[in-house]
Amino acid sequence: MGALTDAEAGEPRTGGPRTTGTRSRTRTTPFRGLPKQARSRVTRRHLLEAAVSCLAEHGWAGSTVAVVAERAGVSRGAAQHHFPTRESLFTAAVEYVSEERSTALRELFQAAPAPRPAVLEALVDLYTGALFRAALQLWVAASNEEQLRPQVTELEARVGRETHRIAVELLGADESAPGVRETVQGFLDMARGLGLANVLTDDTARRERVVAQWSRIIDAALG
Repeated sequence: MGALTDAEAGEPRTGGPRTTGTRSRTRTTPFRGLPKQARSRVTRRHLLEAAVSCLAEHGWAGSTVAVVAERAGVSRGAAQHHFPTRESLFTAAVEYVSEERSTALRELFQAAPAPRPAVLEALVDLYTGALFRAALQLWVAASNEEQLRPQVTELEARVGRETHRIAVELLGADESAPGVRETVQGFLDMARGLGLANVLTDDTARRERVVAQWSRIIDAALG
């Protein structure tokens, strides 16, 4: 493979601060002195984080490759070098941040077993932030975009399986026992519904009561 050009590697444009990630923030990136392959990896990460932010804030219609590139602080050509199509950019973005969130969730309870209510609250949090809003925009777009639908369908299935595995692991659930698998999946389905309710209004108070009730249901089912 030949050496990347500055545009391909994603050398950031000069100018003011840029914002990326699941919330807006100022980023100063130490590109100077980095090998071009390292620049390329950093640029790709910035694009993925910026894409999630744009989807969550502006929806599918307002999230173009040019908008994402501007937020990431790179040229549109650099963005298209990494992601030739709009569809590939946004599905990769949601997958990337989903994986990051899953890793963070595992690490949160790695040191010692956590009380089940804390695990349930952490699982619900997966469905109430910017990542879920971005994924929701992607699902809505996929219902109307033939080119996007297969990628989103596959992504949703993969993320769903991984989230279920994490829930089983953190809850210490024995899925060989009758009804346990369905109870865990029912909780995750309920958590997704809470995330939908939270999109329009702050549903914190009701969510806490619902999660407390599900904690009792989980305890009864898992023993």
